[in-house]
Formats: sequence, C-alpha cells, structure tokens
Amino acid sequence: MLSRLTLALVVVSTAILHLACSRAEDVDRTPKFASTIAGANGEFGETFGVAIKDGDIYVSDGQNGKIWRIRDGATTVFASGLDTPSGIAFAPDGSLIVTDSGSSTIKSIDASGQVKTIAGVDGKHGFTDGEVSSAVFDAPIGVAVAPAGRIFVADTYNDRIRVIENGRVSTLAGGNRGFADGVGTQAEFDTPCGIAVWQDKLLVADTANRRIRVIEPNGIVWTLAGTGESDLKDGIASQAKFVEPTGITVDPNGTILVTDGNSIREISGLFPIVRTISASSRGLSDGALQRARFNSPSGIAVAGDGSVIVADSENRLVRRLSPDKETEITADQKAGLRGTAEQFRNAAPARWPYDPPQARRDIAGTLGEIRGDTTVDPNNLHFHNGVDIAGNYGETARFVRDEKVLKPIATELFGDLRENIRMPTMGYIHIRLGRDKDQRPFGDPRFQFTTDATGKLIDVRVPRGSAFKAGEPIGTLNPFNHVHLIAGRSGSEMNALDALILPGISDKRPPVIDKVTMFAGGNEIKPSSGKLQLAGKVQVVMQAYDQVDGNAARRKLGLYQAGYQLLHADKSPVTDIRWNIRFDRMPRSGAVPFVYAIGSKSGATGETIFDYIVTNHVEGDDYSEGFLDANDLASGKYIIRVWAGDYFGNNSYVDTPVEIAR
Repeated sequence: MLSRLTLALVVVSTAILHLACSRAEDVDRTPKFASTIAGANGEFGETFGVAIKDGDIYVSDGQNGKIWRIRDGATTVFASGLDTPSGIAFAPDGSLIVTDSGSSTIKSIDASGQVKTIAGVDGKHGFTDGEVSSAVFDAPIGVAVAPAGRIFVADTYNDRIRVIENGRVSTLAGGNRGFADGVGTQAEFDTPCGIAVWQDKLLVADTANRRIRVIEPNGIVWTLAGTGESDLKDGIASQAKFVEPTGITVDPNGTILVTDGNSIREISGLFPIVRTISASSRGLSDGALQRARFNSPSGIAVAGDGSVIVADSENRLVRRLSPDKETEITADQKAGLRGTAEQFRNAAPARWPYDPPQARRDIAGTLGEIRGDTTVDPNNLHFHNGVDIAGNYGETARFVRDEKVLKPIATELFGDLRENIRMPTMGYIHIRLGRDKDQRPFGDPRFQFTTDATGKLIDVRVPRGSAFKAGEPIGTLNPFNHVHLIAGRSGSEMNALDALILPGISDKRPPVIDKVTMFAGGNEIKPSSGKLQLAGKVQVVMQAYDQVDGNAARRKLGLYQAGYQLLHADKSPVTDIRWNIRFDRMPRSGAVPFVYAIGSKSGATGETIFDYIVTNHVEGDDYSEGFLDANDLASGKYIIRVWAGDYFGNNSYVDTPVEIAR
C-alpha cells in the first residue's frame, strides 16, 4: 500500500505536468455558446455516449439499442441490434468500440455497421478475468482506447477498471466497492462510469464517489478532484465538490471536461481548479454557455475544431459547445420533446402499482401540492411531482409499464423513507427496493445489494440496461404506506392523473373553497364598515382543496388549476376566468412561493393547508407575480370570484363583494 506522502507527491507532480499547458493558438477557441445539433425532432430515445471520427459524430442510444451518426447535419442509424449501448470510442483500426451494458459485453462495429462481440459473454453478468471469450463483465459503461490499441473499460457495477489486450481481459484497478486510493486491486471505486486516456494515464469519473480519479501506468490510483460530498462547488481540485460525474474527456490544451449532474465542469490550471462552465440548474436552453441548461448530460468529446460535443441524455439531444453562436432550439421543438399526456398514456396500458392491476386504490396526493411548511422552513419547500397511491404497509409494489433502467445510478436513499428508483419515464418512491418488509431480498439478481462487515444490507443498485415488465415487483411499501408515482421523463414530469388515467378512477366531487383573503403591500385587507375596500395593487389568496371519489374526509388533495374572475355587482363579467395557476406539468422549483402564500403546509403528517395566490401566474416553466390593480377600474361595486378546478372538470367558485372608491 502506498504511503500518504507518496500519493501526495504523485498528485502534485502529475497535476502540474498535465494541467499547466498554455494555449499555443493566438485565437481563443474557448467554447462560449451552446447549441442543439441533433435530436430536436425527437429522433433519439436517449443520447449517452459520444465519439468523433473524420468530422462525423457518433452517439449511442441506450433506449433504442442503436448507434447514430451525424454527418453534415443529417442523422442516420449507423448500427442497431444492441442492448443498451453506453460508452463508445474509436480504435486505431477505425472500428467503434462499444460497452453494451444490457448484454454485459464489449462490442466492435466496423465501417459498414456490422457488430461483433470482442469480450464478454452475451447476457452473462458477473466478474471473471481471462480469455476474451470467457471473461465476464457487469453492465460496463465507460470505454477508452489508447493509441496503441489497448481497450480500457469502466466495469461499472464490478467497481473495477478492466483492460482488454492480446486476447485477454484483466483488472487494472479496483476491487471492493468503496473509496480508496492505492495500487491496482487495493484501490476502490464506486460505480465508475466515464473513462478517458490522459497521455499515458487514465482519468476516471468515479460517479458514486463523486470524484475524479487517475490511474498511472503502474496501477497507482490517486484522486485528482472532489471531496466525496454531493454538491456543485468550484475551487481548488481537492476542495471542489461534484454531484454525479459521469462523462470525461480532455481537450488538446490539457483541460479536463466533465459532465456532472446537470452541468458541464472543467479542471485546468497550474494548481488544478474546478470550474462550472454552464448553468447549474436542470433544463433545456441554448445560447451563452454560462446560462445554457442541460438535463443529466453524459458522454462528452472534443471535435477537431476544438468544439465540444455533449450527449444531453435526459433531453435526448446532442449539443455543441463552441466559440461561435449558432441556431438555438425553438420553443415548439422543446414542447415536442416533452410530449403530451395523451402520447404518454397511449404508449402503454394503464394499471395500478399493485395487484390486482385494475383494482382502484385511494389517491393520497397529486402533482403540484406543496411539501413542507411555509411558516417553519420557507427555504426548504418543494412541489410534489407525482401522484400518491395508497396501499398497505409491506404490500408489494409493482411496475406499471415495461421499461429498462438507463440512469447509471437509478436508485437513491437506501433505507430512507424516500427510497426510490427512477426509470426513463416513470419514478417510484417510498419503496423498499427488491426486498420484503423484513429487509429480506426477493432474490431478483437485477437488484444488487451491498452489505457491511456484519452482513447488514446497506445499499442497492439496479444496473443500467436492467429490463422490467409491467406487473413485476419493485419492492414493498415502507411506513409511508403509498407509492409516490412519477409520470414523465426527468424534467418533463406530467400530472399523472392525466398521463395515466388509472383504471376505475372517478371524481364527481368539486373542490372545496374554505376562504378568500386579499392583501395589499403584504398586509391583509380587512373590512371597514362592513365593506371590503380595495386600492392599488391587490393579491388574492384562496384556501382550497380537492378530493376524488372514495377519498376519506381527512385526505385533502391539491387543485389542478386555480384562478379568478372580476364581475360587476350584477354579476355580469368584467373579465373572463383567468386560470393563472395550472398543474398539468411540474412547475419549476422556484415557483413554490408564487403559488403558495405564507401559512400553506403539507406533508406525510400534520395539517394540510393550500393557500393559492390566484393573482400570480404559474404554468410549466413560466411563473410571475401578478395583481388585481384597482387603479385600472372605475369607482363602484364589484365581485371577485375565485375559481378552483380539478383534473376531472369539476369547478367551484366563491364570490367576494368589494368596493373601489377614489
């Protein structure tokens, strides 16, 4: 085992050697803009790995089992018939090397698109070194090829870095799952994904360890950047923090580029500094790079002209980072990529997440409801992003449609009440994944458990490429006693009541409006001499809730839409109904205080209060503050009618007489 001093010397000397490069060009070719170059018309099921050859861009599509080629702006299928292809890289002979995660093999594709297995046994998952025909991998994700032809593989769920040469597969570094620097198999990785050749060394995006690691030719492993804490923090490499580093590459100037969470990061400088060069929040926007938004980018590669190509996985796009501004994706194209609720529900028959699949269950929560308490912790509030379907403690929860895992880390929060798994279009929360109420595994090999020294279960992974059928068990309900079901891709979550239309569900009960309150300048407007007099800009707040047929009286659900209307005293309309708040899709997280007034609160326990600020506008990605401006109205008597609506078309209203006097 290397001493800490020896490792420290290796880190410092190597970092200075490789990151101190200065630009030889007089013209600055630093990427400053992001643009969409493929996928805007929905061609891809997923974009994951990226490789470039002779100006052509190749992209792996794990959803569809294809490799695509982008040439002169046209996108065509280069190869098909793969099982969740992930990392891709070109070998010196011109063949494309692919980690085929679903089949746990390494494949090569020749110039004609013919596919052959070069290492691993199709469909066999595990770990064995040896001859290429008998070696075994476990859903490998990353791949890199050295100039001499050695193939390096990030054998992701074996937590090892493997090498293929001279007809054999051997382990270069890694052994047990964990984190440790050291030599060869003494070193430890946790779900390594991206891998890149760095002169005579290897760079590894050690995804679950949230670090960037380096492997020397002699097998020494050391950490270049990251503390292991989950955060997006720039700074000195040893103090910087990563969210989920996935893809990694090096540009001709020695700058290391990393896809991390929803951002693009770079590592450069005499004493390595980590910088975030894109926006940090999830989304989709082209333009100035520092404001451009991505959604779980994965593969990353540098083109011959210095531009950077990124597989923007959850957005299902290929993006280019370049010094020159290019055409930006349009609003209509963005909407097309999100899809509609009708398209979503037509993609697969609906079923409940329990057996029997057609038996109606109680709805316990809907999309858009506040979670948290505005009066206790206003900085820790969020929208509920799915539908809660009640069940019984320990009951088996089941997948509602056929899907396969695409996210390299698809499970989160093991042992927590929010334990979950994220599939491409569905999410399932509050479940003991792959095990019963007594923590005993089901024995399904797709659920890979990690134990501590005493044999206690401490984590579970479900590898990329693992396929499930509707009705197969996910796990069992924890003490929250419901499945939180998310409908829609990450970043494009839809109202599940609309996207699924679960069998037998009905609602003939209109929403209940408890009270209406008005504010000016942040202060409640109180009646004076029995009259509610308005002046200036007024905000209208409606306290309301909904229920579906069969709901218990105690169960309060959020609204589908909320708004208001201004009427004359004789109830003739001054304005049409303004449905200002709508939950057909998940709003942006920053919109919470624009929907819910102080006093709102909801959660697994305690009181539920939904106070909607109906004069504000919140729908999809858009949100803004709004008012009823009394200065725009003539003096006289009016009625403010607040409206509460549910998904099933039931609407309620309450009228409040007001007076405007000059």
